[in-house]
Amino acid sequence: MNTIIDRFNKIKSNINNSNNTNKNVNIVAVSKSFSHDYIRPLIDLGHNHFGENKVQEAEEKWKNIKNNNKNVKLHMVGKLQTNKAKKAIKLFDYIHSLDNKKLADILSKSEKENNKKLSYFIQINVGNEKQKSGIQTDQASDFYKYCTNELSLNIIGLMAIPPNDGNEEKYFKSLYELNNSLGLKELSMGMSSDYLKALKFNSTFLRIGSAIFGARN
Repeated sequence: MNTIIDRFNKIKSNINNSNNTNKNVNIVAVSKSFSHDYIRPLIDLGHNHFGENKVQEAEEKWKNIKNNNKNVKLHMVGKLQTNKAKKAIKLFDYIHSLDNKKLADILSKSEKENNKKLSYFIQINVGNEKQKSGIQTDQASDFYKYCTNELSLNIIGLMAIPPNDGNEEKYFKSLYELNNSLGLKELSMGMSSDYLKALKFNSTFLRIGSAIFGARN
């Protein structure tokens, strides 16, 4: 498993050597479909931020790890179904995919029931893609106000998965500008293939899976 540590250190080195001026960059190691054996070397190294795509898989994999490693922060980076929201509140610390009003309402209610506050990113559909989730850009401000003013959710930033059309920087720039216009400090954008481009626009949370853990089966 030394390969995982080598890849992880290479990514950290790439971040440090990039022209990025922001020193608060968090690598979210996306461990979906990878077993505990893959995760353990990073935990032993002292890395704390991990991402999962499915609530059920995360529950089976992380419950014990989190109980024994209090510094570990778990990020929900996939589509969160409303019927899984209550379970997500108990397990996760960050949710990157807040993308509709109904989900926001359930999360707010579940927070109160569990006496727990999470940190949220609002997912923006930057490319207006029909097959992708996310709030439309022109509705972001109203949705943000609803989540914070009406529901008291702790919205820390915006998230996006740009279209796969070779224009990532254009979409990262528009998300960065939208984030700034809302006065938000954190930004979740950039994955294994484009995280260095995301850093040019001050991303603070990079969601990196295969570049750390290798190709998924």
